Amino acid sequence: MGSGKSTIGRRLADRLKMRFADADDEIERAAGMTISDIFARFGEAHFRDGERRVIARLLAGRPLVLATGGGAFINEETRALILKDSLCIWLDADIPTLVERVARRSHRPLLKDRDPGEVLRELAAVRNPIYAEAHLRVSSASKPHEHTVRAILEALSQWKS
Repeated sequence: MGSGKSTIGRRLADRLKMRFADADDEIERAAGMTISDIFARFGEAHFRDGERRVIARLLAGRPLVLATGGGAFINEETRALILKDSLCIWLDADIPTLVERVARRSHRPLLKDRDPGEVLRELAAVRNPIYAEAHLRVSSASKPHEHTVRAILEALSQWKS
C-alpha cells in the first residue's frame, strides 16, 4: 500500500509496450462495487478469494504488467500462482515514504480510523518476509516515479542475463 504499484506499473507497461491492469480495478469491475464496499459488506476473506480468481484470470491471458493489491501476495494460493505464472517484483518503500503517499487518498479499508504509520509498520512486519519471496526487489524511493521505472528496467535486464 503506497509503494506506487499502479502508477509505476502503468509507466512500466508503457515502456515495455505491454498492456497494464490493476487487480483492484478489475476486482471492482467484476464485483460491481468498490473494494471498500466489498470489505464492509462481505469481509476480507471474501475479498481475497475474489482477488485470487481475478488475478488467475489476468495471468492466464496475454502478457501484461499487473499491479496487485498489497495483500494479494500474502495469500498462499495467490502467491504460488503469481510466482509460477509471472515475474514478480516487490516495490519496497520505507514507512515514511508509504505514510506520505497513503495520506493523499482516503479509500484504503485497512487504514480506516487508524494511524497510517502504525498500520503500515504492523503490515510490514508481517508482509515483508513474504514479499521477500518475489523474484526481484526494487526500491520505490521518494523520488520521481521514472526513477523507479528505470530501476525496474535495470533489474529486469540483469535478471534475464
